Amino acid sequence: MTPVPHPSAPSAASPVPAPVGDGTQAATTARGLLLFAHGARDPAWSAPFEAVAARCRAQPDAPAVALGFLEFMSPDLPGAGEQLAAAGCREVDIVPLFLGAGGHVRKDIPLLMARLAEQHPQVVWRLAPAIGQAEAVVAAMADVALQAGRR
Repeated sequence: MTPVPHPSAPSAASPVPAPVGDGTQAATTARGLLLFAHGARDPAWSAPFEAVAARCRAQPDAPAVALGFLEFMSPDLPGAGEQLAAAGCREVDIVPLFLGAGGHVRKDIPLLMARLAEQHPQVVWRLAPAIGQAEAVVAAMADVALQAGRR
């Protein structure tokens, strides 16, 4: 994961949305997880991503979890990052829920992360590889694809 450098002096906090999570996490946590998906105009499109976020939140000792979108849906990446910073997170891993590392992952997300680092210098923002690059995801997709004709 790539940390985004930020200034050492914290800035004044601005008004932020309520903390994220399902209520089982502590009000202040050192670690956050920001799941980041593309977004779509159809609200039903986000259901699988909401399910991923819910599974993450349900894990014992789960970090604070926020789900953000690049476009069409809310919150966007800065908004989701703002939620985690407001929840007291000091380290946030941003996981792109993209199958590959195209322009959005290589160009757009780092620009948005730089904005987060400026707004929340007390937080270390780290970018994980696109989720589709994980061997477990590739294996799961292959398994499901091979089952397509067997149902």
